Amino acid sequence: MSVAIAGNAPATFEIKSANLPLVALRLKSTDLDALAAELSRQYGDIPDFFDNDPLVVDLSPLPADAPGPDFVALIALLRFHRLAPLAFKGGTAQQAAAALAAGLVGAPDAATVKTATTAQQAIGQSPPAAPAEPPLAGAQLPALVIDKPLRSGQQVYARGRDLVVMAMVNAGAEVIADGHIHVYAPLRGKAIAGARGNADARIFALSLEPELISIAGIYRTTENALPPEVWGRATQVRLVAGPEGERLVMEPLSS
Repeated sequence: MSVAIAGNAPATFEIKSANLPLVALRLKSTDLDALAAELSRQYGDIPDFFDNDPLVVDLSPLPADAPGPDFVALIALLRFHRLAPLAFKGGTAQQAAAALAAGLVGAPDAATVKTATTAQQAIGQSPPAAPAEPPLAGAQLPALVIDKPLRSGQQVYARGRDLVVMAMVNAGAEVIADGHIHVYAPLRGKAIAGARGNADARIFALSLEPELISIAGIYRTTENALPPEVWGRATQVRLVAGPEGERLVMEPLSS
C-alpha cells in the first residue's frame, strides 16, 4: 500500500537540474601572446562568430610541469573575443588553484565533442593553437541556402547549421558553417566547416579549387597543391584521426 504525503515547496524559487552548452578551449600553451595572435587570425575577421558564449578552459593538454597561464589575462583575452569564461577542467593542483583564484569554477565532468576515429589516406596540417570545441547547442537549425554567387570579400556564416551554396564561391570569398558545407558549383574561395569544433562536419563541392579548406580547426591551403585526382572535381572532404593526429581526407565523388 503506497502512502502519499503532502510536502511544502518554497513560494519564491525552485532548484532544478540544467544543462548548459559550453564552448571548450583546450589550452595547449600558456603563451598568451601566441594565443592572442592565433585567435585573431582564426576569428578576427568573423566578428559574429562568438556571441558571449559560455566557455570552459580545458587545462588537460598542458604538460604536468608547466606553470599555469595568467588566468586574469586569459579571461580578459577571451572576453575581448566575445567569450564568457566560466569554468575550467583538468590541470594540476597548482593550475586549478590559480584558476579558482581568478574566479573560474571547477567543471571536471564537462565533456567536449568526440573527434573522428577512422583513418584512411589523409592529407592536411593543423594550426599551432587549439580551436574551440563545443557541441552544437539545441536542435539543429534548417540549412542556410545561398542561391547567388559569392564575390571576393563576401562572407557567409551559417551559425549552428549547415550551409548550402547553389552558385560559385569565387576566390576571396568565405563560406563558414558550424555543420556541413555543400557547394553545388566551383569552390574557389575559403570553406570552413565544423567551425565550432564539430569533427563530423564535411565539405562537399562539385568542383574543388579552394584557397583554404578547414574542418574543426584542421586546415589546408593550396600553397600545397591538392592532388590532381580531386582538384577541380566533385569531392567530399572529411576529418579522420590517424597515428599522427587528425587529418583531412579528400575523396572524389565520381570516377
